[in-house]
Amino acid sequence: MKLSIVVPCYNEAKNIPLILSSFEKVIHRDDVEVVLVNNGSTDDSKAVFGDLVPKYTFARLVDVPENKGYGFGILSGLEDAKGKFIGWTHADMQTDPSDVIKALEIIEKEPDEQNIYVKGDRKGRPFFDQFFTSGMSFFETIYMGVKLHDINAQPNIFHRDFFASWKNPPHDFALDLYALYMAKKQKLKVIRFDVLFPERIHGTSSWNTGFAAKKKFIKRTLDFSAKLKKNLK
Repeated sequence: MKLSIVVPCYNEAKNIPLILSSFEKVIHRDDVEVVLVNNGSTDDSKAVFGDLVPKYTFARLVDVPENKGYGFGILSGLEDAKGKFIGWTHADMQTDPSDVIKALEIIEKEPDEQNIYVKGDRKGRPFFDQFFTSGMSFFETIYMGVKLHDINAQPNIFHRDFFASWKNPPHDFALDLYALYMAKKQKLKVIRFDVLFPERIHGTSSWNTGFAAKKKFIKRTLDFSAKLKKNLK
């Protein structure tokens, strides 16, 4: 298996059919698998997964009985992944599944593919979201001492040896920060490419629900940044 892309799903029952059909349209090779993670969903996801996943040869399911965080779901999928290259993207369909294939093709053109980290760079977002992201990127760059931009953009794809080097990665939304920071510190070649970021088709975000949610997200990110910086001294 060349690539395993993890898709953490929390209460995404309405999006699951779209996720699978969209990946089917862009996966035209037999060395790519989609590892769907039922991350402790409380809606009808389990039944939908059970009905649909067996119909798609490229898809597998990892079931996490209890939701322990966004990062925990991704880590559960990465640990089960079979690919030489692994990574993740979101289930909300705001990142086109074709971007996953583009990322893999970028890696395959590199002579030192083992030391490559490919990540999206979001375009077409509302002004306030762009402003929020720019502010967080500026702070993290200054605070962590490495250039960090659009930290939560998708997809993220890298060699499995890089994943094996992680120690105590976070189980929440700080996982994106951790992965990008570690890639920079280990001097991997980080390649960013443009990805469109439209509105969700179904459901609502589990965290981006308004200004209060953003304040909470900022606090959690800052707390993790301080902890990460302390542990790496």
